[in-house]
Amino acid sequence: MAIKTILVEDNEGIRRALIPALAELANVDVIAIAETAAEGILALASHSWQLAIVDMQLREGTGLAVLRAGQDRAAHQHMIAFSNYATHEIRRRCMEAGADAVYDKSTEIEALFEKCRSYPDGD
Repeated sequence: MAIKTILVEDNEGIRRALIPALAELANVDVIAIAETAAEGILALASHSWQLAIVDMQLREGTGLAVLRAGQDRAAHQHMIAFSNYATHEIRRRCMEAGADAVYDKSTEIEALFEKCRSYPDGD
């Protein structure tokens, strides 16, 4: 069974490309989409999820707020930051906010898929 995933990403073009790729290449089922930090935080609280993939720059708010909201998550729940600006400083801040991993959208997409595949399948 696929990994139940919340995708926090405000760019529709990226979502259109990423969702089918995640399903095909990483056994990920996107069960909720959020475009703002508030929507992402609400999605974490209102869905049964195993993985959240969180963009850092959102239409309103930042992904750091979403990561912080998920810090008290269960052991089977994982959060990955996914950003066009995965500088050393952004990576550090994401990890401090609770990310399990941080990937650059333009250069580390395969690493993101590999990390997703490393998680146990959904229930």
